[in-house]
Amino acid sequence: MKKIVAAVWHRLRGRFQWRILWLAHAKFMIGVTGVVRDDQGRVLVLHHRLWRRDTPWGLPTGCANKGESFPETVIREVKEETGLDVTVGRLVRLNSGYRLRAEVAYEARLVGGDLRIDPFEILEARWCAPDELPDGLLASHRELIHAEP
Repeated sequence: MKKIVAAVWHRLRGRFQWRILWLAHAKFMIGVTGVVRDDQGRVLVLHHRLWRRDTPWGLPTGCANKGESFPETVIREVKEETGLDVTVGRLVRLNSGYRLRAEVAYEARLVGGDLRIDPFEILEARWCAPDELPDGLLASHRELIHAEP
């Protein structure tokens, strides 16, 4: 039976193989987070309007668009939410397992722009020292801020 399945699989080729794989596997959203730091080592934290009321503070975060690299997502999300420009550094975390969402986080460095929050998504933006983070900060984001380089 295995030989027959393998023979059929090889005859299908490209798009048919991909369609079968797509139908057979879970579909994921990819949540991408940027741990944005300035030259003084402070971290950019945002008060998110649409997040839970008990944990409204977090890092710049959003979902990757189709065809977008994860570093591109960090750059876009930071720009959309704050008006700031960043360069993306090392990968800090890659997780799956939260329902149908995978989580990706990168270090990022402020390189310019003027702070202008998106009033639909963001209520407030702050630069905080890692030991002076606001109450209500998402626990997983606190871990990212304190992750070892």
